[in-house]
Amino acid sequence: MRIAIDARELTGHPTGVGRYLSELLREWQATGVDRRHTLRLYAHTMPTLVPPGLEATVHVAPGHGGTRWEQWDFQRALGRDRPDVVFAPGYTAPLAAPAPTVVAIHDVSFFAHPEWFAWREGMRRRLVTAWSARRARLVLVPSAFSGAEVVRHTAVDPARLRVVYLGVRPPATAPAGPRAPIVLFVGSLFQRRRLDVLIEAFARVAATRPEARLEIVGANRTTPRVDFAAALAARGLDDRARLRDWVDDATRDDLYGAAAVFVFLSRYEGFGFTPLEAMAHGAVPIVLDTAVAREIYGASAWRVTDGPTLTHDVAAAMAALIDDAALHARYRAEAAPVLASYQWADTARRVLGCLEEAAGA
Repeated sequence: MRIAIDARELTGHPTGVGRYLSELLREWQATGVDRRHTLRLYAHTMPTLVPPGLEATVHVAPGHGGTRWEQWDFQRALGRDRPDVVFAPGYTAPLAAPAPTVVAIHDVSFFAHPEWFAWREGMRRRLVTAWSARRARLVLVPSAFSGAEVVRHTAVDPARLRVVYLGVRPPATAPAGPRAPIVLFVGSLFQRRRLDVLIEAFARVAATRPEARLEIVGANRTTPRVDFAAALAARGLDDRARLRDWVDDATRDDLYGAAAVFVFLSRYEGFGFTPLEAMAHGAVPIVLDTAVAREIYGASAWRVTDGPTLTHDVAAAMAALIDDAALHARYRAEAAPVLASYQWADTARRVLGCLEEAAGA
């Protein structure tokens, strides 16, 4: 089977979709999928996050890697190569692809909350995502919640939907014992993830805990743009907090392994990947009590209700998890059965099965 893969998200500093695709390729290489099938990666520049030794060819069609590249350059390359199936891991796919497409739609926040996006960007996302979903042979979603949202907002046939949970790659050994009073956030910075509440709650905790530190890692994608460095400075946290756009995998894992608390106050996610990663490294997540949080994290995360007392509740949860080692250990014990449900090997096997199903159809 000839599998064409949109690999744009493997370029530059890969984040969510790029890491998802990289983990799939890693598992496919480990199980010999790259020898049983022909894998061909397409991107606008040379991918940087391809597993070493993967048996795959790379087609670079120079460009900016946006919608125009996807619908013109990528589509033309597919027309020449004539694959058996096209895998689009990041929301959209060429609408006139010369083969069945399988598209992964991780969330539809741009439908559910258009106010979180600039008008033009939100319109582009809604149109191309809906068209891609209706055109695709199969649509992959990372949770039952996300699947229901995709059906509601794109009118895709539910029979073509497949729920495929993501995986987590745990460290070889998760650090044991008491944790440093480090509060961590990892993920793109959006308004919906309430970094304002995180900063204010941490300021309250830090006022009585001189050793507490805040680490924020993620590209600032707020619209309109929020200056989080200024927000930290305004609360006198310049020397207590660090804000970085991106870190390499080793640094990210070190942060996960050192933090006592991981705060992810997202009002809307299709899955919520980084809290599980933090959990696998021994940190306890504090998350908003949403439908997807209940589905994915169960009792292994401290859930807080979005409302007038949110900042107070987050600060209280942070303080409790930093100060009470027994409470922290109890949440960590709840994590083991939850994490067992999210294995990249299972994700890769199910995605491959969907590609084979689409090609066979």
